[in-house]
Amino acid sequence: AFAHGAIFFIRDYDPELNKGNVLARMLEHKEAIISHLSWVSLFLGFHTLGLYVHNDVMQAFGTPEKQILIEPVFAQWIQAAHGKSLYGFDLLLSSSTSVAASASQSLWLPGWLDAINNSQNSLFLTIGPGDFLVHHAIALGLHTTTLILVKGALDARGSKLMPDKKDFG
Repeated sequence: AFAHGAIFFIRDYDPELNKGNVLARMLEHKEAIISHLSWVSLFLGFHTLGLYVHNDVMQAFGTPEKQILIEPVFAQWIQAAHGKSLYGFDLLLSSSTSVAASASQSLWLPGWLDAINNSQNSLFLTIGPGDFLVHHAIALGLHTTTLILVKGALDARGSKLMPDKKDFG
C-alpha cells in the first residue's frame, strides 16, 4: 500500500489540483509526521529495552525483588469495564450495582460474567507486568515499520537531500 502511495505521489499527484486538500496538508506536514513517529520509536525502544535489560540483569544477579514491574493498569481497567472483577475496579460490568451488569445477566450475554471470571477457562487471561513489556516491544516494532513506510511514501516526490526526486530518471 505504501509503495502504491509513493508511485501515486511520483506519477499522478498534481500539486495544483490538490491545493489545500488532505494530501497537500499531509505533504506540507511530512517533517512533523516523520519526526513524531521517530520520537515515538526512540522512546519505545530505549524504555522497553532498558526495562527489559534491567529486569534481566536483576534476575541474573539473584535479586528479582529489584525488578521494575509496571502493572498495565489501563489494560486491566479495560478488562474490568468488560466484567473482569479480579482487579478491584468498580465500573460498568465489574460493578455489581451498575445497570449494565444487571441487564447483562438477563438481556444480553447471559453467563458472560461467570465465564470471564472463571479461572478454568482462557477468556480474559489475567494480565501483568510481562504483558506490559511485550505490548510495548510490539508497539516499537509497529511504529518503526510505520515510520519506514510512511517516510518512504512521503519522501517519494523529494526530500531535503534530493529535492528533485520526482524528475529523476
